Amino acid sequence: MTRGVVVLDYGSGNVRSVVRALERAGAEVTLTGDFQTALDADGLVVPGVGAFAACMAGLRAIKGDRLIGRRLAGGRPVLGICVGMQVLFAHGVEHGVETEGCAEWPGAVTRLQAPVVPHMGWNTVEVPEGTCLFAGVESERFYFVHSYAARSWDLVTNDRTAAPLVTWAEHGGDRFVAAVENGPLSATQFHPEKSGDAGAALLRNWVTALG
Repeated sequence: MTRGVVVLDYGSGNVRSVVRALERAGAEVTLTGDFQTALDADGLVVPGVGAFAACMAGLRAIKGDRLIGRRLAGGRPVLGICVGMQVLFAHGVEHGVETEGCAEWPGAVTRLQAPVVPHMGWNTVEVPEGTCLFAGVESERFYFVHSYAARSWDLVTNDRTAAPLVTWAEHGGDRFVAAVENGPLSATQFHPEKSGDAGAALLRNWVTALG
């Protein structure tokens, strides 16, 4: 069964490589900013490069923040990549300026506190028990390019909801969230489309799970 995936086109760069990687993972991919098409897709991928504030402005211009909320309310899968993950948090702070995010998760995205920033290159990750996203690639390296990250995880769970699976990484002594699996909402701080065989396997895991 072919899964229909929309890569959300809202003015952020790097979308073509994401489209190609998802196609190789077995998805039928549409690149569009159309609200209804994205709402109806089996899976939605929200890419993102550059500044948090610019990505949020682009998202809001096409009602992408509402789109993400609508999909998640209906249990429809969403995958955020890089800044597409960061905008899922409540706030982003860049150069002293705070920008509201989509607020699917609490907490702020802030500058990495490491001797060398940006964090650019391959890194291992600390994967939690029960992961589906990282099945078969738990010990592999993934490709990161970023200066900001969620450096804490603040979501309080209760008995009615399954606890999110949070994957961590470290750069220059600073620990940050590398990926999250939270029901229909998944996200990676790294770029799976640039992470070779390991990234390809992760995208296949996500596409396969679309049903």
